[in-house]
Amino acid sequence: MAMISEFLGQLSLNIGGQDPLFPTVVPAVDFDPDKDAARIETAIKTKGVDEQTIIDVLTKRTYAQRREIAFAYERRAKKDMISALKGALSGSLETVILGLMKSTAQFDASEIKGSIKGLGTDEETLIEILCSRSNDELVEIKKVYKELFKKELEKDVAGDTSGNFAKLLLALVQVRHCCIALYDAGIKIKGTDVATWISIMSERSVPHLQKVFQKYKSYSPYDMQESIVKEVKGDLQRSFLVLVQCFENKQLYFAKRLNEAMKSKGAKEKIVTRIIVSRCEVDLKKICSEYKSCFGQSLQQTIMEHTKGDYQKVLLGLCGPEQ
Repeated sequence: MAMISEFLGQLSLNIGGQDPLFPTVVPAVDFDPDKDAARIETAIKTKGVDEQTIIDVLTKRTYAQRREIAFAYERRAKKDMISALKGALSGSLETVILGLMKSTAQFDASEIKGSIKGLGTDEETLIEILCSRSNDELVEIKKVYKELFKKELEKDVAGDTSGNFAKLLLALVQVRHCCIALYDAGIKIKGTDVATWISIMSERSVPHLQKVFQKYKSYSPYDMQESIVKEVKGDLQRSFLVLVQCFENKQLYFAKRLNEAMKSKGAKEKIVTRIIVSRCEVDLKKICSEYKSCFGQSLQQTIMEHTKGDYQKVLLGLCGPEQ
């Protein structure tokens, strides 16, 4: 098992350059932070709070623009905009809006911190974030985590998890640096020769691994994910499956997570919020496209069916119009 955790830990999401962006939230044209700050101030002061204006402004501005609005607000109102929003809003809408006032890396770092502090660890959140982010994203998350919490991400993860799962997460956090051989080292023999898998998987780029997984099917009676299910168990299996799904099609992985979260009994709002807030300036447009191809209806339509009120409005605002 120790070897398997080493294998998983050394898998690399390194693409040799930055992932292309497919955001739904793009910079607003004719942007005027003073005008927006005035609108936000009026919305907060309105009796009963004008949530719609807050949603309209903040979901149609990028993080960089929201920061400028916050500075303009502070100059105008002589108070902190985030504190004012916190006081004016509540529930799911408050969670989303406060999430939007963080950069993508700050949001991810805060989600990781939230998943490991207090009693019990939220392994699902840790697996989703650490196994789906690219090397560039993980480097930024580590830097921001230290700035925000004055601690090393590796130390916090090590202190809150144990065993092989901890080894895997640590290897992922430390930034993770052919087909017949994969089959010969895995399913073909009893007990996996993980060292061979490590050497093949850890030194290849994502496009190359996608081809490897494709070819793997012609040598093995199982595809890569079926092989993982047969050979690995527990949190390691879940982590490894997320890694492979993200190698194959990261946006489809997020689309499936969203569908499962919204349609599960007692909709898992936290997952929906986390994915939409963290991906709206990254690849949410492509996630929407994968969602429609996979499930035959738009993500926006599913949001309308499974959420309500201001929470529904803010999610739709971030997803943008149906394409």
